[in-house]
This record gives sequence, C-alpha cells and structure tokens, in this order.
Amino acid sequence: MSRLLGTGARLLATGFGAGYSPVAPGTAGSAVGLLLFWPLASLPWPWQIVACAVVFALGVYASTRLARELGRKDPGLAVVDEIVGMWVTLVGLPFGLATALVGFALFRVMDVVKPWPARALEGLPDGWGIMADDIAAGVYAHLALRVILLVWPAA
Repeated sequence: MSRLLGTGARLLATGFGAGYSPVAPGTAGSAVGLLLFWPLASLPWPWQIVACAVVFALGVYASTRLARELGRKDPGLAVVDEIVGMWVTLVGLPFGLATALVGFALFRVMDVVKPWPARALEGLPDGWGIMADDIAAGVYAHLALRVILLVWPAA
C-alpha cells in the first residue's frame, strides 16, 4: 500500500510525467494543467474551486513527499503546483481558446516574475511553499485575465 501511495504521489507531483520534460518542465506542467482544466470548464465555478482545493491539498502532500525523497526544497520535477496555478488562473471565467491561451501566457509570466507575496510564499515549509507561490501567481494571472476580458470580451 505504501508503495502504491508513493507511486501515486510521484505521478501527481510530476504532473503525470510533465515534470520530466528536459526543457521548461514548469511550462510543460502548465500545459498539462490547461489540458486538464478543459473538462472542468463546463462545471459551475463552485465545483471548479472545489477541484482546485482538492488538487492543492493532494499537491501539498505529493510535492512534500517528492521533495523529501529527492532532498531538495523545490525540485523542478514537481509541477503539480503549475497545474493548480493554471486552474486558478481560469476558474470561473468564460472558457474558449483565446481565453485559454491568454491565461496560459499570463500564468507563465506571473509564475516566472513572482510578484509579492508570491516569492515570499516559497519560504513556507515543504509542499506548502512549493504550491502556495503558484497559487498566488494564478491569482495575479486570473485578475489580469479578468481585466483583459473586460476590455476584450472575445477572449
């Protein structure tokens, strides 16, 4: 049972293998997040938030386990944080190809730049720090996307 739990945690933490990408694993994880959000987009926004919260909680556990296993604070293999951050970017918004692409770009920028307090949240212990900074980046990207949608509703 413990081995199965460990395999499941690694699978989730690595974004179903996206974290093993030799180039830009965070971007690969964000792309997986975008693809996984596609079916969630048809759900009412409260259910989207529940999905974000559940994967966040599981991600804290999975990324903590992976980080401890690898002996690194925030291993590049862990991309479940990008998946949830991408979901936070898109939650509750009208979903279409343009919104998805603009949201993806905004999230990647916010994840790299990490405006305050996102960078500070990386200092939280274990998986909390791994996950929380990307949630903050997702919130910033979400707010920017909302503004864009006010100006350019066709997105």
